Amino acid sequence: MSDLVLGLDTFGDVPVDDSGAPISQAAAIRQVVDEAVLADELGVDVIALGEHHRPEYSISTPETVLAGIATRTKRIRLASGVTVLSSDDPVRVFQRFATVDALSNGRAQAILGRGSFTESFPLFGYDLTDYDVLFEEKLNLFAQLLDEEPVTWEGTTRAALENADVFPKTESGHLDTWVGVGGSPQSVVRTARYGLPLMLAIIGGQPDRFAPYIDLYRRAAEQLGTVAHPVGMHSPGFVADTDEEAKELFYPAYKVIRDRIGKLRGWQPLRRAEFDAEVAHGSLYIGSPDTVARKIAKAVDTLGVGRFDLIYTAGAQSASARTRAVELFGTKVAPMVRDLIEG
Repeated sequence: MSDLVLGLDTFGDVPVDDSGAPISQAAAIRQVVDEAVLADELGVDVIALGEHHRPEYSISTPETVLAGIATRTKRIRLASGVTVLSSDDPVRVFQRFATVDALSNGRAQAILGRGSFTESFPLFGYDLTDYDVLFEEKLNLFAQLLDEEPVTWEGTTRAALENADVFPKTESGHLDTWVGVGGSPQSVVRTARYGLPLMLAIIGGQPDRFAPYIDLYRRAAEQLGTVAHPVGMHSPGFVADTDEEAKELFYPAYKVIRDRIGKLRGWQPLRRAEFDAEVAHGSLYIGSPDTVARKIAKAVDTLGVGRFDLIYTAGAQSASARTRAVELFGTKVAPMVRDLIEG
């Protein structure tokens, strides 16, 4: 699998400086840009930025930050991870990504999803009772926009379009577009129906439990007469010089984020034993370069995916530790994964 794609993913978590004080959200955005530039220099394939509208995250418009990164990088692909299409306008999303594509000479990549949080819905005036229809209709429109021809479309979630031509066009005539899915069979089949690549968010449990979704995607594409692209996955993790250092740097900030999410979803507070078990056997890729590389290679081989993105930030790790994590991923983890897969 020499064409394996290895990327880094972040929501722009607001880090702390070396004295332990949180930096500003503006500084956090600049930190992400600097990390993306470093990843580009080290040969990482993709940098993916997720959309959130919460105080612990700095990135609410991934395309804007990606545009800044585009002007300072040469080869790395520039993705969202994800763009919450349900609470946005498909025409504007296409226009923004086509602009990033122009600035980056064709490196833009839209990953569309419904999002793991719902704060964007009331913020932009959408009703959560329309959660399913919003994504279904807007993905349908976006898929038509990808033809880069005048569009006639009608639905219930935005104004109808009549022979509407959307600009700018991409230079290649193709905007690389994926759909991010958290584990819904209906979402997997929908992605196959549109012939788009599938990105699986695997944030807990053993990766092999997602094998049926990959099989479903391929079977659905075959039955629907569309293309089954190589599947991608993204999972959280962190790289440091040793296993123990990685866990100690990652756990405190991760627990804060995990418990905050858990409170919204009725989960019990995270215990250290649960965390250690997830690191050992589940979908947390935390440790030294050797440990993380071997675990990624095993997941890639088990699921037969063509792409792995590491969500390398989770809460307020220090900016310096994050930079080191990017450095280790690019210089050691990614080459080691390729060697393990090919050897």
